[in-house]
Amino acid sequence: MLNIKRNSKSHPKLFWGGSLGVGALLYLKVWLPVTNIGIPCVFHELTGLYCPGCGMTRVILSLLRLDGVQAFRYNPLVFILLPLYVMYFITQKKQMNRTSNGIMAVMLIVTLAFGLLRNIPIFDFLAPTEIP
Repeated sequence: MLNIKRNSKSHPKLFWGGSLGVGALLYLKVWLPVTNIGIPCVFHELTGLYCPGCGMTRVILSLLRLDGVQAFRYNPLVFILLPLYVMYFITQKKQMNRTSNGIMAVMLIVTLAFGLLRNIPIFDFLAPTEIP
């Protein structure tokens, strides 16, 4: 007889990933709407500038509402890095180290450039904004 026991000890990644997902969903769908208290960006609070990650919570909330256009307006970097990360993950699994290192370098350069450009007035369309 098969005795399959599923708990946090036999599948720790699944347990912790699921727990993190449930916690994030509770934060986004219960805590934020009830309290209207979000996690502020420390970098933005201290400098007044947008970091590459500013707008990420709003991206996730927009995606949960299936509003991809608004999510893109909050932080387009996510949509640029996601396919690059998938390529990086695949090349890492196939042990294509040179290629995966190149992809990681591109992701780093794109992230730094995005963080700089979104704070220059001519590129203000990169700042996290709401579509009217």
